[in-house]
Amino acid sequence: MIAASGVGLRGCGAKRLVQALSLAVAALSAACTVPIVPSIESTAAAPRVASSLPSLVEAGISGTAAVTVDIKPIQVSPRVWMVQGDLGPVSLENQGYNSNAAFVVTPAGVVVYDALGTPPLGHELLRQIRHITPLPVRHVIVSHWHADHFYGLQAFKAAGATIWAHRAGQSYLASDAPGARLAERRTSLAPWVNGSARLVPADRWIDAETRFELGGIRFALLPAGHAHTREDLMLWVESEGVLLAGDLMFGARIPFVGDAQTRGWLAAIDQLSRLPIRVLVGGHGEASVRPARDLALTRDYLNFLRERMKRAVAEMETFDEAYRATDWRPFADKPAFGAANRANAYNVFLEMEREALGR
Repeated sequence: MIAASGVGLRGCGAKRLVQALSLAVAALSAACTVPIVPSIESTAAAPRVASSLPSLVEAGISGTAAVTVDIKPIQVSPRVWMVQGDLGPVSLENQGYNSNAAFVVTPAGVVVYDALGTPPLGHELLRQIRHITPLPVRHVIVSHWHADHFYGLQAFKAAGATIWAHRAGQSYLASDAPGARLAERRTSLAPWVNGSARLVPADRWIDAETRFELGGIRFALLPAGHAHTREDLMLWVESEGVLLAGDLMFGARIPFVGDAQTRGWLAAIDQLSRLPIRVLVGGHGEASVRPARDLALTRDYLNFLRERMKRAVAEMETFDEAYRATDWRPFADKPAFGAANRANAYNVFLEMEREALGR
């Protein structure tokens, strides 16, 4: 196994981030005997070449504004690239581009992990993939059904990709919540989310750990249990030593708790820490070549919330009393703190009440 570079990524500037990833990619490339993007002629069974990029209209995306945010793939291993969204919450300024996505180029096509947070962003991600390889996108894996990770599916579906996700997401899509969120985003993220935006369900629903191969590259879909969501699904690219972890890791920013089960989330972090990970790509923030260190912010923040809110419940404090009395300075300077922290604390307060009642 090739050791990853010792240069950490969290908190680095853009130049240091590229340098650190370049070192990791170079080390992995030295052990890789196949080209990063094989030509069609070099493959024994030539895969179908991708058709031209579907237009926004062909993808069912009409009347939206053009994407002007900078989406540039970053190579994190010989076959894996990521795009990194803004560290802050969804906003008009970032045009909904506040999450990460990744893709793996194999000799038989591309596997994509998440599709970004608006239909035009998904279309732009597909365009960026076409700059790197002419091979078609075969599968798109949905890490979980939060709007900032899957609204871009329309473009990939129009390009012929199959969508895979964890079966637990079916109940969410069948509820009123996705429609309410879409209506909200049609207002808060107009004109990048408009009336042409639609919810795209999975073609294949995963129940348990699932292994598959594409172009000789081995993959494993790893359900995390009820953690950040009920349907968290990681993608392990075994030959690359790359784990695509979705929102189980928020790099260098405060996580969004929502309806998470923080006890399960912490257990999932312990689980993924046991994998021989060279590069860890979370759902937000920079990639990591030091996973144990860079998972610390997410883990420490969740532990802090649980301990403080558990004590508040035990001492019968109200949430407002507990929140005012808490010293938030260890996390107050992190991106997204102002937007997320109070809601996170309240959701964990409710979770601690349920745990106290044995629910």
